[in-house]
Amino acid sequence: MSKKITVGVVGAGRIGKLHVSNLKKMDNVRLKTVSDLFADQLEDWFRESGAERLTKNYKELIHDPELDAVFICSSTDTHAEIIKEAAGAGKHIFCEKPVSFSDQETLEVYEAVKSAGVKFQLGFNRRYDRNFRKVKQWVEKKVIGDLHVLKITSRDPNPPSLDYVSRSGGIFMDMTIHDFDMARFISGTEVEEVFVHGAALVNPKLAEWGDVDTAVITLKFANGAMGVIDNSRRAVYGYDQRLEAFGSKGAVHVNNETESKVECWSEEGIKSDNLLHFFLERYNEAFDREVKEFIRAIENDSDIQTTFKDGIMAQRIAEAATASLKSGKPVKVRGLDE
Repeated sequence: MSKKITVGVVGAGRIGKLHVSNLKKMDNVRLKTVSDLFADQLEDWFRESGAERLTKNYKELIHDPELDAVFICSSTDTHAEIIKEAAGAGKHIFCEKPVSFSDQETLEVYEAVKSAGVKFQLGFNRRYDRNFRKVKQWVEKKVIGDLHVLKITSRDPNPPSLDYVSRSGGIFMDMTIHDFDMARFISGTEVEEVFVHGAALVNPKLAEWGDVDTAVITLKFANGAMGVIDNSRRAVYGYDQRLEAFGSKGAVHVNNETESKVECWSEEGIKSDNLLHFFLERYNEAFDREVKEFIRAIENDSDIQTTFKDGIMAQRIAEAATASLKSGKPVKVRGLDE
């Protein structure tokens, strides 16, 4: 039997706990340590987690010679420092998006990882959704001809707290960054320009933070195609995740996932199950796949598919969207070499 990959997880919030749950099920992984600032409140969870140790100090993971890889699931403002330390210690790194709130800081982290020669994967989980991957394949194979319009709808069931918003980097960096990444992933080309209309329609207090909760974003792609993203922080009917790629020879759609595909038809109308509640349920299979791909890349010494470039470019689109919201004008997206 081949040696197990020994991993540690920094941050045991809901996304960290999800990764722990998926790692626990993998026979080729040894889940050694989880760190969290509130470790003393996680004892009950820890006993069922499958991890060997629980600590408040993430540096214990960084300096553990047994650990092959570190999962960084802490708040975004801690990512850059932990990535640099982990890279310096020779650990492979999986990090939730975004790398940081600063373009300069993200590039510095990129250089640190590159110099260390470790593997780095960014947590854009939607790339691993089976439905979106099929759309990607069909667009690549030109089943729908040349791509003309890409439409993405992404609406959360409940708005975040104002405390979270104050630390989130804003809707475009926190929420829409997934949609910006999907736009690049599905289209297979770069976003050159962004134009945003946005407002705080769900919670007007967001305007005090310079943020919005409702937005319509238009994209101009390098290949001449166009994109439209609509976001809301509150969809009362559930987690709304839809996508359409329209081309010269047809269109392909991804509709919402529901608790089941069962429908009841009667004289009272047609009834079906509700949408899945939130991202943990909707994308659980995708989260599992991205972790397996990361571990497989370490085992086989193969290339990572979701790279720093993907993170940098999605972050730059988010920065351009924020600038467009403030200026009311289209904003060019800086290329990788700019």
